[in-house]
Amino acid sequence: MPLKKDQKYRSWVEVDLDSFIGNLKETKRLIGPQVNFMQVVKADAYGHGAIEISNTALKNGAGMLGVANADEGVQLRISGIEAPIVILGPSTTAEIEQIIKYNLTPSVSDLYFTKKLNIALTKTDHKLPVHIEVDTGMGRGGTIYTEALKLIGEISKLPNIIMEGIFSHLASSEKITSYNDKQWSYFSNLLSEIKNLGIEFPLRHIDNSGAIINYPDFKLNMVRPGIMTYGISPSPDDESGNKLTQVMSFKTSIVLLKDFPKGYGIGYGSTYITKKQTRIATIPVGYGDGYGFILSNQGEALIRGRRAPIVGRISMDMCTIDVTHIPDCAVGDEVVLLGRQGKEYISANEIAAKAQTISYEVLCALGKRAPRIFLQKGKTGAVEPRLRRIFIPDEEKSISRIDNIIRRCLQTRARDEELGNAIYYEMFETLFGKEDRRLELRSGFRYDISIAKLPKARNTITSKDYLCVSTRVEYKKTLRHNIFMIGCASNHSQLAELFEDPRCEYRWLMNNGKDLITDRDFTVEQVRIDKEKIPIIETKNTKRGYEIWCGSEHLKKKINTEVRLEIEISTKKARENKIFPIYLVYPVRGLEINFNYEKAGIKNVREESFFAGRHSQPSVSIKKGKSSIKISDKDWIFPTSGVIFTWDI
Repeated sequence: MPLKKDQKYRSWVEVDLDSFIGNLKETKRLIGPQVNFMQVVKADAYGHGAIEISNTALKNGAGMLGVANADEGVQLRISGIEAPIVILGPSTTAEIEQIIKYNLTPSVSDLYFTKKLNIALTKTDHKLPVHIEVDTGMGRGGTIYTEALKLIGEISKLPNIIMEGIFSHLASSEKITSYNDKQWSYFSNLLSEIKNLGIEFPLRHIDNSGAIINYPDFKLNMVRPGIMTYGISPSPDDESGNKLTQVMSFKTSIVLLKDFPKGYGIGYGSTYITKKQTRIATIPVGYGDGYGFILSNQGEALIRGRRAPIVGRISMDMCTIDVTHIPDCAVGDEVVLLGRQGKEYISANEIAAKAQTISYEVLCALGKRAPRIFLQKGKTGAVEPRLRRIFIPDEEKSISRIDNIIRRCLQTRARDEELGNAIYYEMFETLFGKEDRRLELRSGFRYDISIAKLPKARNTITSKDYLCVSTRVEYKKTLRHNIFMIGCASNHSQLAELFEDPRCEYRWLMNNGKDLITDRDFTVEQVRIDKEKIPIIETKNTKRGYEIWCGSEHLKKKINTEVRLEIEISTKKARENKIFPIYLVYPVRGLEINFNYEKAGIKNVREESFFAGRHSQPSVSIKKGKSSIKISDKDWIFPTSGVIFTWDI
């Protein structure tokens, strides 16, 4: 088809997300409902765009993502992806800081690296899952299978290392060979020995794309599909009938048409001489775009639904096509180098055969300086096109550059450098704290407060001076820790300290009643996550207030996933303190606050709301003994928003 008038790219890569989703469905059909899968997105998702592919895979059932190194994992984290990310290759000690900071899961093959990781984790009071790689015949990464038990025993002694997974890698899974059976036997026997020793690995995996197709009996409880999800069979000779559709197309357009007489040399070295009157089309693609030099005089392109040969040497930025047999082609026509046009189709395996390489390399190289356009339901607007990310290994410099851009934008918007700086620092302190901590978000926030006269049966202090306060908080968030704390501060200084602890899930400032004691008059009645009751492990008084620690080992499997958290609290409040504030300290989407005072014996209750965000005017409902404030689930509220209830006595 001709190039659209609004298309501004010299060449571009189209990534069909619907085809990718279809390949994921086929993958899930092959592995069955009981097996989880880790989407492999290393090398920018085989050239398809790691960020977009990762998000789509996670929405369609992927439990984890697989990358090659820490830099690739950090890139995904910075883009907002919170799912588990496994580094499939051996990591270096230089990557440990990034691994911990961005909660990446390393593969470990030796004790030296694992001990270094454990020391760093101990210093930061963190625990981290790892996957142990076993070399059963690949001869690359991993510990030799004969030495694996010894390594596992040593790692099990390291207190801050969680042995989450164990895996191996088949050397020739794209074909049926006895060597694969031998590798499977080594790994199966090792797993049996581990089980007999009473050691449990929650995740066990050996299947890549080739094994999923060729060795269905090798499935454990996780697989690692890569090339097949991008629509390419691991073996060029595969005729298994699997329903896979190539996801990537590489396209450009004709920029020049010329007619040449017989005997004219085309390109560097005149490696092609016209044998007759010939029409030549020039396209702005060369080996600098990943279209290999080896395809000179043997590659093909699709123009107006017909095949046309590449003639002459491929240059760095251009190549030439014989279009004599397509007399109606014109400047601006779409040219397909990889993909489908009309009834014709050029596959990655076809290009790989001509280039004497493999389809993996073709996908990773093609169009490496072209923007990716992501298609969904046939529309390019479904996902905004963007240039390939060239990630800077020293990520901190990248963050610094981004921060500087944001600050200058605010200065320009405020039309005042000093005011712009003030807004910048206030905004970042609110969202990220004094340190560069991860942004915390909440959704579906519900806050139910009931105040009532203090029952005489519980009257350890004068009931006429205090009110009983019951509070229920509910919201969705990404769980960061399986052990967390609810804190009650006696003063603002203690409250500030609680805010500095990332494990503090909820904070309460005790009202300044003269006779109130935090560990007596503040009670956490119940904590639930996804409707499951979470035990209280410990309560203690510290210099930063009264701390209630909750959690369980069972919650580890929910870390980095979205959960619904509910907290119920009972406390007391001085009756003469005629104010009840509710502050939002995290960005929140969707809000409901219910303030029930029917049994409190107070009057003239008033509310003063102050909301910053897309929806600054909440819906307010006032009935006898109850006030309700609501904001749609579609709208965000920024930190420092809130409501203050006041009354008379």
